Amino acid sequence: MSYLMTIDAGTGSVRAVIFDELGNQIGVSQQEWRHLSEEGVENSMSFDFKTNWSLVCRCIQGAIANANIEAKAIKAVTASSMREGIVLYDQEGNELWGVANVDARAFNEVKYLKKKFLGIEEQFYKESGQTFALGALPRLLWVKNSRPSIYEKVAKISMISDWVLAKLSSVIATDPSNGGTTGIFSLSSRDWAVHQAKKVGLKSDIFPKVYEPSEIIGEVTSRASNESGLAKGTPVVMGGGDVQLGSAGLGVVKEGEVAILGGSFWQQVVNINSSVTPPLDMGIRVNPHVINGLSQAEGITFFSGLVMRWFRDAFCDMEKIEAQKRGIDVYTILEEKASKVPLGSHGIMPIFSDAMKYGKWYHASPSFINLSIDPNICNRASMFRSLEENASIVSSINLENISKFSGIDSDTITFAGGASRGALWSQILADVTGKSVKIPVVKEATSLGGAMLAGVATGLYSSIDEASKNLVKWERELEPNRQNHQQYGEIKEKWQKIYQAQLELVDRGLTTSMWKAPGV
Repeated sequence: MSYLMTIDAGTGSVRAVIFDELGNQIGVSQQEWRHLSEEGVENSMSFDFKTNWSLVCRCIQGAIANANIEAKAIKAVTASSMREGIVLYDQEGNELWGVANVDARAFNEVKYLKKKFLGIEEQFYKESGQTFALGALPRLLWVKNSRPSIYEKVAKISMISDWVLAKLSSVIATDPSNGGTTGIFSLSSRDWAVHQAKKVGLKSDIFPKVYEPSEIIGEVTSRASNESGLAKGTPVVMGGGDVQLGSAGLGVVKEGEVAILGGSFWQQVVNINSSVTPPLDMGIRVNPHVINGLSQAEGITFFSGLVMRWFRDAFCDMEKIEAQKRGIDVYTILEEKASKVPLGSHGIMPIFSDAMKYGKWYHASPSFINLSIDPNICNRASMFRSLEENASIVSSINLENISKFSGIDSDTITFAGGASRGALWSQILADVTGKSVKIPVVKEATSLGGAMLAGVATGLYSSIDEASKNLVKWERELEPNRQNHQQYGEIKEKWQKIYQAQLELVDRGLTTSMWKAPGV
């Protein structure tokens, strides 16, 4: 039997996952990584391509060992990544500079663009579905202004998953689903909108060839083989953005289908036709899907998975010890305890990510509101449950906003990512949204989506649609509790009012925003 590998470069970690031809996960290796701020550069989140490439190679080697196969049995390799993060290269293809997804250093450049070119953000958003919040134009302008010696050498730009593929094949290219998140892109043509760069005085010849996901762009080089452990000559297949590939890995490949991917960030996505123009209020983002002819209307919940990791590491040493003794995951322990906490978590209101307001996007200061000094009410279990409820509430608000724009209101949500492993969290999501929640067998939907692309590229499947029909299997489907749904509706309404009051504290300079888009 032959095998397919996806390298998934997420916000909090990188993993290599190997699947067999039937979609069974047979090997995985993961390394956590962090994207550190650049000294002296406010709101920066650099991408350390030197250190991170060694972590990628370690994951590849680890996955092959975990699968107990020979590297030559891997029929093709592809990659996915957090979107928005970019890497710049010189003429020889050497990395010059890189940033991760929510790098917000270019706030002055955003202000400049809006002031110098009135209405430019609205104009470009109509074409690309992206605002300047996480876009590449302000970042490139920052490099031009602040690192001119680097800017002079820039010959190519790519996304982070493209960087992985470039390290393997020496071919720098991109795809619509990830490249589209630069904002320098056309939703309708699924190609670069280089006129945007020209208009603001940036280089317009640095944009690489765009391949559709599942196209073969090259093969593993001798150097990459020596470094990574993959066999020389293994086909390298164009991948895509983590959310879009994750949607494919969930079988969300047709217009009108809905998914939530619960990872470091949570994304709520709805498939729409690529001819649909983004909404005038710029409240949500619209991205090209990995399926030609489709885009995705998307809401984003910031840091949901990372907040859970912070909570685990900051407060849950006792649960870690218990989990080690019992040989189970610490989150399983926390869910067991949280399941005994009543709906509403004794009134605790987490203040982390706001619902998505893409046109003016910033968050309140991180906090828990409405705590009690009664340890029987306010404890790790109730706070943990409140975080699960809150991520579900913000997701529900984002889906409602997408429905207002798109007219799509599906009765079913496909739920995947690490969060979907939580039985309690999955039921809370069903209760909050009032919709059926389907959980796939393979939780690493993004990696499975990559395997689908690799399978199409190597002739195992005729299309991504066919691959999804063959590979996506369902573990369970949860129905909402209608009484709980009504109660959560009241909590959701109260939370929105509380969050607005917390934003006003940021506006008054009394608290510090968890994250603020450049230029806001």
